[in-house]
Amino acid sequence: MPDRPPRLPSNAATGPDLPPDATGADVWAALGAAGHLRRAYRGGDVRAGIDPDGLADVLAAVDARWSIPATLSVSVPLATGLPVLATGRSAAVEHCLERVLSGRATVALAATDDSAGTDLTALRTQVMIEEDSVTVTGTKEWITNSTTAEAFLVLARHRPGRHFAHFTWVLVPADAPGVAVKAAPSALYAASGVGHVSFDGVRLPRERIVGRVGLGLPVFARHIAAERMAGVLWGIALCRRVLDDTWRRLRERAHGEGMLADLGTVRQRLAACLVRLEELRALADRYAPEVAHQHDPRAAALLKAAAGTTVPYILGECAQLWGAAGFADGGIQEIRAQAALFGIGGGATEVVRETVADNTENLLASLGRKDLPW
Repeated sequence: MPDRPPRLPSNAATGPDLPPDATGADVWAALGAAGHLRRAYRGGDVRAGIDPDGLADVLAAVDARWSIPATLSVSVPLATGLPVLATGRSAAVEHCLERVLSGRATVALAATDDSAGTDLTALRTQVMIEEDSVTVTGTKEWITNSTTAEAFLVLARHRPGRHFAHFTWVLVPADAPGVAVKAAPSALYAASGVGHVSFDGVRLPRERIVGRVGLGLPVFARHIAAERMAGVLWGIALCRRVLDDTWRRLRERAHGEGMLADLGTVRQRLAACLVRLEELRALADRYAPEVAHQHDPRAAALLKAAAGTTVPYILGECAQLWGAAGFADGGIQEIRAQAALFGIGGGATEVVRETVADNTENLLASLGRKDLPW
């Protein structure tokens, strides 16, 4: 029996007439034109909050058709970028929000800069706020959608020091004088439009401030929880798809008098993956509503920590089972490398585990049962 093509994913699902290697911006435009972007929010309204089921549907549909970089380009703005943008009410914000939700434009969430990404209070990008204008100066690195964005949602400090109230969001047009974008040197994530952005004294009207001055970090902390939740929902869809493709291949690959899928060692590895995936799905079912409706950072950290170890484990096992064919262009080994972001993006696994550890007593108490009367 001939081998199946080694490329993963198989793009048999119907959808927009875009190639499997379409850019994130192309996928975003297709989703917007079809009205699917609003499905991620309750009642189709960004300000009403994330709808976990709707977001999961969108991410699963994108993952089934397009690449990991393209899915990242959709996940970050849906889960974090647009909700942060929607905290503003100015005419500039409303105009940008309408264009992005319709798929006619993309916006890039520019939070991390050339300091450590997990230490946002060390940000060096600055915004000088005057009576009728703001001036942004600094550098942002490894920003998804940088090379395609119509605007950047920039987290900048308006006051020196590490206090959480010293940071503010600013909506910066990509074509404003002083903005320079450079694609990041990453073949793995080129389709996501990832890049580095510099702001050299970019002067804008004060209406470009998003939300209230000084609420930049609290707003980010509130909405990064949804990004962590989105990573879990996406991770479940990705692992399910890869396991399905792997199982199909194993059932079609001859080995001795049977197929690879008949080998006990193979079945044990697949079973272990299925158990891990079911565990992740159970955690998502339990905690996603708390993240979506209450912005619970502890629940989000628990989900992110689980995805950061489960997704690499499952993809690593599948990569081994694909053998040499997994090294083909677009194969499982490439997907495995791209999926390393599940342990880094939105907070490294070690960082979110610290949050989980801080919540030890509450987690243990929630697992307890009422004692029987004696």
